[in-house]
Amino acid sequence: MAIKYIPFFPEPIEGQALLDNFKRTLRYKGAGEVQDKLRRGMPLYEMEKVESVLGGSDENLVIHGECVSACAYFKDKGIKVDLVYIDPPFASGADYAKKIYIRKNPKVAELIDKAEQELDNDDLKEFEDKMYGDVWDKEKYLNWMYENLMAIKSVMSETASIYVHLDWHIGHYVKILMDEIFGEDNFRNELIWKYFGPTSGKNNYPRKHDVIYFYVKNIEKYYFDFNACLVDYDEKAIKRYDKIDEDGRRYKLYNEKDGTVRKAYMNEGTPTEVFEIPGIQNPDYATQKPDELVSRLIRASSNENMIVADFFSGSGVTSAVASKLNRKFIAGDVNLNSIQTTRDRLVSIGAKFDLLEIKDGVSLYRNPVQTMDKIKSLITGLKNEDSLDEFWEGAISDSKLGLIPVYVPNLMDSTTKLLDEVLMNRILHEAIPELDSSVKKVIVYYVDITDKAEIEKFIKDDDSTMVEIELRDLKEILDDVVVDDHIEFTVEENKDDLLGGYIISVDKFISDRVSGKILEFNQKSLANSSEKKPYKPITISEDGLEMIEFISLDCTADSGEWHSDSEIKVEGKTSYVTINGKKTKEFWDGTIKCEKKPLRLKVRNICGDESVVIVE
Repeated sequence: MAIKYIPFFPEPIEGQALLDNFKRTLRYKGAGEVQDKLRRGMPLYEMEKVESVLGGSDENLVIHGECVSACAYFKDKGIKVDLVYIDPPFASGADYAKKIYIRKNPKVAELIDKAEQELDNDDLKEFEDKMYGDVWDKEKYLNWMYENLMAIKSVMSETASIYVHLDWHIGHYVKILMDEIFGEDNFRNELIWKYFGPTSGKNNYPRKHDVIYFYVKNIEKYYFDFNACLVDYDEKAIKRYDKIDEDGRRYKLYNEKDGTVRKAYMNEGTPTEVFEIPGIQNPDYATQKPDELVSRLIRASSNENMIVADFFSGSGVTSAVASKLNRKFIAGDVNLNSIQTTRDRLVSIGAKFDLLEIKDGVSLYRNPVQTMDKIKSLITGLKNEDSLDEFWEGAISDSKLGLIPVYVPNLMDSTTKLLDEVLMNRILHEAIPELDSSVKKVIVYYVDITDKAEIEKFIKDDDSTMVEIELRDLKEILDDVVVDDHIEFTVEENKDDLLGGYIISVDKFISDRVSGKILEFNQKSLANSSEKKPYKPITISEDGLEMIEFISLDCTADSGEWHSDSEIKVEGKTSYVTINGKKTKEFWDGTIKCEKKPLRLKVRNICGDESVVIVE
């Protein structure tokens, strides 16, 4: 349950006049529900400090949790951000997955090069490890974005700007939302990021650009550096400035109307709102944006020591670029793989920050998509039922009651987590009346609830249906979702090194999650094998060290927030080791060293699950 609710801005800015005589009012399905949620406010949950990285910093934060809850925390603490860049889902209809690479095993004499073997195949999409799903109903997406943008606006300083990165799928709709929330007069630019790559087909013009909407909080006060808009001149422009003065500056002679001649000097560049920058090919994050693009926006709309926030952090580019440019940063994401990637990226550039987690009662299994998939298998008897509306997750067959529809809140949409009178009214008067008359009972799961006794009274007082409604707490199922991996290791003093310290050897690693993934992959590969495509199974050694991606030692505390006093990351395709943020071209030898006595050991498998054990 939320500690309390933090108010949004009182009201969105009223729509401006269009065509001089029409007032635009945003209307879409579910808008009333969103307004009710806005009036109630943003849910504020407890925030736990998970790790102090490189000594930590309360000015630089990485937050595992949803945008709205993160903004509630900042508003409650009085923290204002000076620049927001977000690259949210595009409602593109695609699922995005992480390619999983088997690492080289450090304890096998004849190493098999498995770095090229991935749990990913064009014909085996179900074996990709889903990072997040960008499959949205348009109305739900707009409701979700509306709430997020309102939350973000509530923590922006008076001089702040916001850049929202989208594409043709949904950008034009979000532009209308932003007009309402920030005001049409506070719109500055529609920037174009023009990238390169294969064409999208021969039946249309190539889709080779994204859009970035640039708004400010206050048209009278916002910060902007025009020089960041400048790009290098092309060769034709340079040739026009054909003279060079004693200081090496290019100029041309310009004839004034009065007959005088003056020197017209070449600027540092030419201004543009079209950025021609190559994209990034990252198998872990297909949607990663280039540093150069983000850098240009940060330099334009902030100066040193300002706070730059990205609430959909992805691979952590925004926070890393902000840190390099001497800005403070806030990075947030609901996806655990994103938080891990962001953390590791920041460690590699020597950034100090605190890693926080929003304790909203939802123990996510790496990310909402995978958690939803896992929940379906944990609800006993739940099966898909084509006859039911998409509102219901499925149904349970009961010998006495017949078909029992089951509602499960969508963990990818924060607006569905709270069971309140608004949602219950919708269930009673929209969802249940659509069911077959033979349905005698439904089950409604919730993550959070305003007051269970009040909701049950609300149901009892409503006489619109005879269908029995059973309320169940989804957290009781979520608690069983995450299962730790098994780790066997030995610790000994480092007598071979003049500096002393300790050596931890990882002897065995068992991950049921990864092993199951590999088994599924092999079974599918066998079924699809042929003479031209022979069966090549992925095999794991008895000690299982190929399944390890990251190891960290805490020599400071045996409980509470984590202190990574020594860490090793085994990189994806290469299996090269990164030691304490510094990349090498060496392979892991199965050990990790530390100067002080280790108290805790953390191991992350190649799918991203982390397990912690106490070092005796």
